[in-house]
Amino acid sequence: MRGFFLLINVKNPIFENLLLLEMKILVTGAAGFIGSHMAEALARQGHEVIGLDNFAPYYNRSLKELNREAVVASGSRFIVGDLLDNLETMLPDDIEIIYHFAAQPGISSSTDYRLYKLNNIQATQNLFKWAKGLARLQMFVNISTSSVYGLEAIGNEEAEPSPASDYGMTKLAAEQFVMQESKISKTPVCSIRLYSVYGPRERPEKLYTKLIKAILEDTSFPLYEGSEMHLRSFSYVGDVIQGMIKILNHLEACNGQIINLGNDQVYSTAEGIEMVEELLGKKAVLTTKVKRAGDQRITTANIDKARHILMYEPSTSFKEGLRAQIEWFKENFYR
Repeated sequence: MRGFFLLINVKNPIFENLLLLEMKILVTGAAGFIGSHMAEALARQGHEVIGLDNFAPYYNRSLKELNREAVVASGSRFIVGDLLDNLETMLPDDIEIIYHFAAQPGISSSTDYRLYKLNNIQATQNLFKWAKGLARLQMFVNISTSSVYGLEAIGNEEAEPSPASDYGMTKLAAEQFVMQESKISKTPVCSIRLYSVYGPRERPEKLYTKLIKAILEDTSFPLYEGSEMHLRSFSYVGDVIQGMIKILNHLEACNGQIINLGNDQVYSTAEGIEMVEELLGKKAVLTTKVKRAGDQRITTANIDKARHILMYEPSTSFKEGLRAQIEWFKENFYR
């Protein structure tokens, strides 16, 4: 299996204005879906990147190993370690930027709440307590989620959070801790709320990886009852990475801010399934599962603030993004 670098070419004019002086950057969750893309893209832009991941057994380690290979190949240093451990002995003290992706993901009822509390709240607290002592730190970027808004994520950043899952609740608690503590310690912080990110390296239990696999292998695809009508701001991972890199150009403007990041185009799950079927030239065999508690009914990314502060504009069409994900899956898992 090989890595897959599709996202950012530094010769691309879109990203020429993003090139900065080299910075020393820590990316947590760097063997995960979005974190691996972030570490790889930053390293390829010339930054000194340290990736950190504990390889938690939430899903098969082989995918994380594939992601790590790509991160290391980009020139990043990779550390296997847990954010709940002593970070002073694990990490260098001259970090300038932190992108904190590491988390306990998903809304599965089979995941013990204790894991959400440990990996979303306590890990973030431990990381931030270490980070606020860094003399050269210029920004702590906390990666949050639209799940903090609850079953309907349709407002801007001023909308009242109302999480409907343990995942959303603990991610909100982590965000609130970081934002409040930053006011006390004067540590520069921003929190980025992501919307339904998809694309190459998407986790195996997520919608499109699971759907693509099922169609290619002629197996049934489990669809939660009613979920075909859910509306989503499906956001291509390359666009999301573009937006988060732009933070480096707008550190002062981002300080103290919560920012939605995603795509403001909305599609139903049924439309997404139909598009994958069209791209593969084959129909999915659907089976219905019992409705899942905590699943959002609608997400519509209000990205006005991201446009204003970051000059962010998603540019990848839904079909283009799904085609890239299918190509990645075929290249790495289906030959």
